[in-house]
Amino acid sequence: MSHKPRIRTAASCALLIAPLALFASACTDSHPLSATPYDASDEISFNEDEGGRIDPEKPLEISAKSGDSRITDVTATDASGRYLRGELTADGSRWRSTSPLAAGAHYTVRVSTEDEDGAPGRRTADFDTKPADKSLRVTLGPDSGTYGVGQPVTAQLSHAVKTAEGRATVERALHVDSRPSVEGAWHWVDSKTLHYRPQEYWPANSTVQVRSTLDGIKVGKNLYGGPAKALKLRIGDRLEAVTDAGAHTMTVKRNGKVIRTIPVTTGKPGFDTRNGVKVVLAKEPYVRMNGETVGIAEGSSESYDLDVYWATRVTWSGEYVHAAPWSAGSQGAANVSHGCTGMSTENAKWFFDTVKLGDIVVVRNSTGDMMTAFDNGFGDWNVDWAKWQEGSAVMLAGSLPGGGSPQSARLRPVV
Repeated sequence: MSHKPRIRTAASCALLIAPLALFASACTDSHPLSATPYDASDEISFNEDEGGRIDPEKPLEISAKSGDSRITDVTATDASGRYLRGELTADGSRWRSTSPLAAGAHYTVRVSTEDEDGAPGRRTADFDTKPADKSLRVTLGPDSGTYGVGQPVTAQLSHAVKTAEGRATVERALHVDSRPSVEGAWHWVDSKTLHYRPQEYWPANSTVQVRSTLDGIKVGKNLYGGPAKALKLRIGDRLEAVTDAGAHTMTVKRNGKVIRTIPVTTGKPGFDTRNGVKVVLAKEPYVRMNGETVGIAEGSSESYDLDVYWATRVTWSGEYVHAAPWSAGSQGAANVSHGCTGMSTENAKWFFDTVKLGDIVVVRNSTGDMMTAFDNGFGDWNVDWAKWQEGSAVMLAGSLPGGGSPQSARLRPVV
């Protein structure tokens, strides 16, 4: 080394009693750390391949080439500003990353060194990591737009993620920001599907923004996150339609105020309407409903083949709120449908025009089963909050809940 020995005098500076301004120059000049760092490029090596790139499946390693200098500090960040954690050996001979590298990413590394005489060195280097062999694409839903207070956020993955560590990595990279802010959590429906909801319904007239920072992040062996399109939801008024199957009425409220009470008919014995909270999935001005699609044999006493208008879908298996002029005499008095909620054409048209996707439809006092959580639409609100949180890999490490596909029972209309 060409650097001449310097005597460390930091302690003596601290003991000076004379005005600091008179001695600052002398103290600074005599302290090795005050010197302009020399170029330490020749003293530091990286574990790059022949193409100058780093394999993201391996840790980043930075080494001092000889015993004449040692590494004192390393800062590594990717283009998004994310820091790469690492550990430095006690003798300063080697630094090794302890958190996974991102795939297909650009990193800037700043290495500080010290030579045998205490003089500081510096090297700044840039490198790229190899792209991922397998990319985990994330599709966030629903599409950007205006929805009701019951609309969950969904994330559909292109590959299954089964480990608790991998799921926690995915969750931490999926960001849901609402204004006003509310408590919420992701829930793993299955190994490729997540739903997000707040503890209570979204506040009326709020905004929800969803984005992913998973791109390039390691999720599992040879599996790295890919890009995802962000979305923005506008939440409208709190509109709830509550059907009392025992009283044969539907009460529609907007922001807590009753705006219409409608005579209805719901499912008769053997075809009972499901109880619980449902969410509007679709609005279809016309649907042809045929009993064979739900297992009713043609020619039986229960068979039907009907043109149905102003149909608001609440389950994928075919439960709707719709116009049923053929049951006008029973509306408000008896339950005669095959599971749907029927009403007059005028009321059905009003309901169709009033509700939006994500609005709440509740059924009470039916003799039917409870609406399931995930396999027949958005029954998310029928899961209590404590149970919902158990489906989060971040909130409950090691939780691997199962469940059916949200699309497994779609397009089978009933009346």
